[in-house]
Amino acid sequence: MGFFSRKSNDTPANPEITELGREYAIARRHGDRKTVKRITRQIGESGLSEGDRTSFEQGRDSYDAIPPAYSTRRNRRR
Repeated sequence: MGFFSRKSNDTPANPEITELGREYAIARRHGDRKTVKRITRQIGESGLSEGDRTSFEQGRDSYDAIPPAYSTRRNRRR
């Protein structure tokens, strides 16, 4: 890796929890309250360890870093 490289070697500890974090971020962005509640309930019941919580946040942040595909229109007039 170069001096100014943005790549990192942050591999998640638990890939399943990372994918759950991505699914949570997708559901939150698209307004799917049912899925957000299901994932929140699933995480609350399982009692995640610190490593699993970090993996969840990495998955969530990896999707949140992607900008939305469609931005809102600036001019609402027709």
